[in-house]
Amino acid sequence: MKRILVVASLALGAATLAAAARQEPAVVTGVVTAAESGGPLSGAQVSIPVLRMRTVTDAQGRYRLVIPTDRLSAAGRYVITVTTLGRQSATRQVRLTPGATTTQNFSLAAAALVLEGVVVSGAAPSPVAARATDAATYEFSGVAPSIAQPRVRGEPNTENYAAIDENPFLAVRANPLSTFSIDVDRASYSNVRRFLRAGQAPPKDAVRIEELVNYFRYDYAEPAGEHPFSVAAEVGPCPWNSNHRLMRVGLQGRHVDTRELPASNLVFLVDVSGSMDEPNKLPLVKDALRMLVEQLRPRDRISLVVYAGAAGLVLDATPGDRKGEILSAIDRLDAGGSTAGGAGIRLAYEVARRNFVRGGNNRVVLATDGDFNVGASSDAEMFRLIEEKRREGTFLTVLGFGMGNLKDSRLEGLADRGNGNYAYVDDRAEARKTLVSEFGGTLFTIAKDVKLQVEFNPARVAAYRLIGYENRALRNEEFDDDRRDAGDMGAGHSVTALYEIVPVGARMDVEAQTPTLRYQRTEPAPRASAGGELAFVKLRYKLPSSETSRLFSQPVLDRGGEPDADFRFASAVAGFGMVLRDSPHRGGATVEGMLEIARGALGPDREGYRREFLTLAERYGRIARHERVEPMTGDLADR
Repeated sequence: MKRILVVASLALGAATLAAAARQEPAVVTGVVTAAESGGPLSGAQVSIPVLRMRTVTDAQGRYRLVIPTDRLSAAGRYVITVTTLGRQSATRQVRLTPGATTTQNFSLAAAALVLEGVVVSGAAPSPVAARATDAATYEFSGVAPSIAQPRVRGEPNTENYAAIDENPFLAVRANPLSTFSIDVDRASYSNVRRFLRAGQAPPKDAVRIEELVNYFRYDYAEPAGEHPFSVAAEVGPCPWNSNHRLMRVGLQGRHVDTRELPASNLVFLVDVSGSMDEPNKLPLVKDALRMLVEQLRPRDRISLVVYAGAAGLVLDATPGDRKGEILSAIDRLDAGGSTAGGAGIRLAYEVARRNFVRGGNNRVVLATDGDFNVGASSDAEMFRLIEEKRREGTFLTVLGFGMGNLKDSRLEGLADRGNGNYAYVDDRAEARKTLVSEFGGTLFTIAKDVKLQVEFNPARVAAYRLIGYENRALRNEEFDDDRRDAGDMGAGHSVTALYEIVPVGARMDVEAQTPTLRYQRTEPAPRASAGGELAFVKLRYKLPSSETSRLFSQPVLDRGGEPDADFRFASAVAGFGMVLRDSPHRGGATVEGMLEIARGALGPDREGYRREFLTLAERYGRIARHERVEPMTGDLADR
């Protein structure tokens, strides 16, 4: 009798285990690599179309697809597809069994792509025509290229950039204060990268030097006190003028575990007008949204609003754990029609208002090439609406896409007014950086209206120049005015500002603006004033839910000695930016000189962004020498 019970128990246990296995999901894992080098391919799309399941590879080329059992009718064979820019797609049948894990690795061969009519010039790019040498094997497959995109020959280029009048040198005895709003945008760097990878020099006004410098991570200390960010200041040699010094002021926002961030009410406003019907526009927007969906938690809500000839709601607020429903809505997005940007923004804000989360992160995220050329609303009306909603607690982040009609100045202006940041997404790797690696910084504000004011010691500094931030300048009296809007900082973001300084006693080899005053003395202060202080830094900021600013201040000392690798790398990027702009303040800066400094200051460079900078600077050197430069394809793993 006991034996019968034991056998029955074992049989029951086996049946229970089998039933449990059937309830477990099927899992497919693997690595996607480049066929010629064996290196990992990041951002490659891995999908099982019939099951509407997809994911993208990480920086090591790894992927993981988890298929719930309710998607599988039974154990069977399904087609898995892998695609990425500039490479032949791959398909393979895979057997999926509930509760089982299978490994499928893919090696993708390069696809030939010939670009014609690339013009090497410092002006805005000429239209570029392209053809695939093998139409049967080369396909974009919804993957956005990061090179300048194929365009119909003769199609006009209507990209728009705000003119930049670079900051001059100012004499300290007449202008001791420098006041500006911080800027954590990085759009200019990825846009410049797009031009250089296409074999073209970027337009001068597409180069905002502060955004080039701020694209990179620097090892600033994590904030330890009451303030949500730390402040670091360092002084070192100026690499393009040996008579000058360079002062760096760095802010580091507090890193926050994404699991601890407040609940999000995200409304994505997607431009689906006809101008978005290009591989590096709407298809890349959809890929970016899919990446974001991976980060959503059950308490987060996401909505999708589209606009073309009219605006419409594709997906109302949906919890982050209903990923299949969200992905299905993303898949339905198609381009066509004219652009009614004003109507779309109004609808997006209305959806955000209906689903407002008190104490949460309420944000509209606009994804567009910036073409708001049809609709009843003017830019001024949209700006007022965005400012009004900002005061109510709904912020705006802007993601720019594509080439040929990118309205860079407009998109930056929208983000500035919406207490958000502006990013330009040129490929999948940048989409992953913006919406995955820097998810908190892109979508969660830890401090708003952040202003910085530097007072220079006239006993030690004869003149100074703020490098970049031209469109962020404030009047000195606005520093203490809490009504004045300023820049915002996201979780984990850092901000770096560089000043070029002419020390007292150094040869004045630049022209510094000095107004002639009748009633006020402008002679330098005694040498011993303020001890060894070079400058005094003050910051004002508001917490996201407050309208009253807080003050943070500290002195800056010139301690001499060799600056750290971060300082040297930032100075090399700034010098390269001045070369790109052909700045009147570039001094002795050359591509080769800045490359030498950057090579010696790479540091750990875990993401590979600094090594990528070397490649881009080297390409510009060849472009400037009028050498033939082939367009580059692929994401960060291939750069």
